[in-house]
Amino acid sequence: MERALATSSAPVRGGRPMISARRIARRVREMGREISEVYADLDQPLVLVVILKGAAVFAADLLRSLSIPAELEFVRASSYGSGTTSSGRVRLAHLVEGPLAGRDLLLVEDIVDSGRTIEVIERDLRRRNPASMRLAALLDRPARRVVPVTIDFTGFVIPDRFVVGYGLDYAGLYRELPGIYSLG
Repeated sequence: MERALATSSAPVRGGRPMISARRIARRVREMGREISEVYADLDQPLVLVVILKGAAVFAADLLRSLSIPAELEFVRASSYGSGTTSSGRVRLAHLVEGPLAGRDLLLVEDIVDSGRTIEVIERDLRRRNPASMRLAALLDRPARRVVPVTIDFTGFVIPDRFVVGYGLDYAGLYRELPGIYSLG
């Protein structure tokens, strides 16, 4: 593990492999099939609303696994800063620019823990009158939940550990790792 994490610009002490790149790839393909089945009868493309930056890697793989037409929109949100626990304050830096009224939206998130980020983003998007809105999350960490969240498509449920890799970071580092690694 030390060697794998040392490929980034700074080593991480105590990191442990948690979910392999192979398991992630298999589960993302399964999620793509599930999502494609749910949205098979849409009259217009599904809109994937990707929550940046962490969900970018997951969203790219998920998009390629779909067998239905889809468009991409992006939201940039943060509640961590450079720490390992949520600050409790969600900052939205960039919101979706395209029209959403009457469209079917799928929020794509890397990890759901407190639920605050999803709550803030969903509240904003509902004001735009989408036809439907569901959530796909690669990781669900329910031990940290403070706001109820319904995750419609879940990759993996994980214990209460801080994780990096596959788009998730610690202070901007380790997003490039192909698997998920626990830092505690």
